[in-house]
Amino acid sequence: MLRVRVKPEVMSPVGGWPQLRAAVEAGADAVFFGVEGFHARAKVGFTNEELPDLMRALHERGVLGFVTFNILVFDRELRGAERQLMHLAESGVDAIIVQDHGVARLAHEICPDLPIHGSTQMSITSAEGAELARRFGASRVVLGRELSLRDIGRIAAATDVELETFVHGALCVSYSGQCFSSEAWGGRSANRGQCAQACRLPYELLVDGVHRDLGDSRYLLSPGDLYALYQVPDLVNLGVNCLKIEGRYKDADFVALTTAAYRKAVDEAWAGLPLSVTPQEERDLEQVYSRGLGPHFISGTNHQQVVRGRAPRHRGVRVGTVRGTTERGVLVELSEGVKPGDGLVFDPANWRTPEGREEGGFLYGLWQRGRQIEAVRPGETAELRFGRGAVDPSRVRVGDPVWRTHDPTLGARVKPLLEANDPLHTRPVTAHFHGHVAELPALTLTDEQGRSVTVTLPDPLQPARNRGLDEAGLREQLGKLGGTGYHLAGLKVGLSGPGFLPISALNALRRGAVEQLTALRGMAPERRITPRLDDVLQEVTAPQPVTNSAHPRLHVLVRTPEQLDAALAERPDSVTLDYLELYGLKPSVERVREAGIPVRVASPRILKPTEQNLQKFLLSLNADILVRSGGLLEGLQETPDRPALTGDFSLNAANVLTTRALLDLGLNRVTPTHDLNARQVTELAALVGPERLEVIAYQHLPVFHTEHCVFCRFLSQGTDYTNCGHPCESHRVALRDERGIAHPVMADVGCRNTVFEGRPQVAGTHLTEWLEAGLRDFRLEFVHESPKGVREVIRAHQAFLAGELNAAALETRLQALSDQGTTEGSLFVPEGFDRLPALPVL
Repeated sequence: MLRVRVKPEVMSPVGGWPQLRAAVEAGADAVFFGVEGFHARAKVGFTNEELPDLMRALHERGVLGFVTFNILVFDRELRGAERQLMHLAESGVDAIIVQDHGVARLAHEICPDLPIHGSTQMSITSAEGAELARRFGASRVVLGRELSLRDIGRIAAATDVELETFVHGALCVSYSGQCFSSEAWGGRSANRGQCAQACRLPYELLVDGVHRDLGDSRYLLSPGDLYALYQVPDLVNLGVNCLKIEGRYKDADFVALTTAAYRKAVDEAWAGLPLSVTPQEERDLEQVYSRGLGPHFISGTNHQQVVRGRAPRHRGVRVGTVRGTTERGVLVELSEGVKPGDGLVFDPANWRTPEGREEGGFLYGLWQRGRQIEAVRPGETAELRFGRGAVDPSRVRVGDPVWRTHDPTLGARVKPLLEANDPLHTRPVTAHFHGHVAELPALTLTDEQGRSVTVTLPDPLQPARNRGLDEAGLREQLGKLGGTGYHLAGLKVGLSGPGFLPISALNALRRGAVEQLTALRGMAPERRITPRLDDVLQEVTAPQPVTNSAHPRLHVLVRTPEQLDAALAERPDSVTLDYLELYGLKPSVERVREAGIPVRVASPRILKPTEQNLQKFLLSLNADILVRSGGLLEGLQETPDRPALTGDFSLNAANVLTTRALLDLGLNRVTPTHDLNARQVTELAALVGPERLEVIAYQHLPVFHTEHCVFCRFLSQGTDYTNCGHPCESHRVALRDERGIAHPVMADVGCRNTVFEGRPQVAGTHLTEWLEAGLRDFRLEFVHESPKGVREVIRAHQAFLAGELNAAALETRLQALSDQGTTEGSLFVPEGFDRLPALPVL
């Protein structure tokens, strides 16, 4: 597919007005931000009242404004979402960044002229995933941060959907849109902008049930930060449309420095010039915020690099290593210059602080051989002294790294970008001066987008008595655009006869043209905006009346052949195979089929460009498929005689619009996203028809789904699956949190890891309500359960569905089967939920 190569936009994060000004002056082509509700950074952003003026100010400076609408939207919120989408369109936003597929389609219906960008929360890692987003109205997609340059290149070659990729900032350990840790452990959904950052907490590694001492590695799921400045030329050559900096919670210093760095890199790469980044510029990027910068996945997989595990916080620049302590300070071998006023922290290498406290403070002075000194050369050792009581030397160890977390001189270097009186980054305009004697002088200004204004003077051009107008003089006067946000990129002059204009008249002509062009740029675009939610809801097929005649069906998902043996003995209504090893799938499929039980195979949640053959393999099994990947769902659209498909939770169906749209793509049933509580599942069943949902009654919630491989990182010296020795095939691994709960970790066929909640999530207290709502398809999912445990869990649910156990007895039996207890988890219905606004009427 021919891809049009364009100069990529530099997009900056904006959490408030200081960051917005910093981004504009540092040269951002676009900024992204949230506006009141419906976005994933609830603590920052702008109000609805501010938005029209904000967009006008951005457009006057030639900057695009993209609004994040990147959360899952619940049915009870659809009316509010419609109102907000209309307001965004009316205010002139240049695009909305959307996670929810149904909301994307609704936005396209409301305003076809409003561009839609598929959020990274859509978990897009293939061309097929991009095409699925296009089905719902997206013209651009934000790719997953786990893709390499080779992956991005393959996607770019296979689709003409615009591509956006992150180049700098924090990395989530979990695939965006596939993290349920906050939901499981705090009722705070990451898909709803309420991430509790459980990935930044310490964990202990259990290998085959035994604690493995990892030394200074405690933060086993906390990745470093992305730094892809040196990959910018490759991304430009691949045809990526936008390079995105993460960080809406970061301050203006961060926004200014990162924007300026990537602005320069894109300009140089587009011009075919080598990157000119200086050591000081790199140091400043690391100093302003860093958990340890690196290209990480974009340069290829190296599991030893992504997660170091020493600390989850900002570290800044490493400046030395502890060599000893003194009565008044700490002896440090310095690798960087330090000075009084620097904020330093000692990174504990050989001890642990349960409360997370670290030693550090502001540097008071440097000493050598009993004398205070001004500077130390790299490689020399000096005594660092701090204010009285600031540092406890007994808590500092030889070998501890020393980091500068604060550099007071950084402010002076970034100040010009933050406190400029006149615009620093200007946009090009071309001028055309028409000056015929006896005619009205006219000046036309045209901006980089082709918008033009023409301004004339009230009086005709007079003949010159001495020196007439010429191109050099006009260029000098018309190029005086200081303070305007423009610079003169070209001039065309049309002169006839030696004419004369005083400088004051030329200045007035220039000022008038600039004012009119700026006003034109700031105008909101004319758009067709129509309320459409009621019509869209009417287009959704109304569900049939609920009938309770159908017998409940129990679907069982197993992950090992031993669990399969146990499941077959209990004869559930279907068996789903979710194996690490592909080789074991075919004989297991045959075993289930020979037992006369319907069989499904579970797809991975992520499919990268090199993994598309997995679709052919799954189809070759002649089994039904549990579809977990949006890209796979798109890829199956053109498949003749495809098997029965069930959409899993990872497709993130959170409302009637998304659920019906997914069903329309050929799914027989859909499992709702884990972001819905039990009551919301009941209400969704009423909207789409209970026969179209398959709900999970027993499972270990998949809290993290990550490209980072815990097995490879901590049980091998390898960098990826080619040299790790595959410890995932011979060891059971769990992560034990600070509460003492062990959370199992399993790898899939793509070597991606899923961390599961250690306690089973059970729906026992809600099953009666679900049955009364007409739900009949219930799934039980197993992780590390023994064959005996599998049998007991199946039998307990069969007894409940047969009326032999009530809900309380079911809960009691399941509690007794788990050595870590059970949890209601994401199904918990908060107090006061029923007082929320009513559902939309179909």
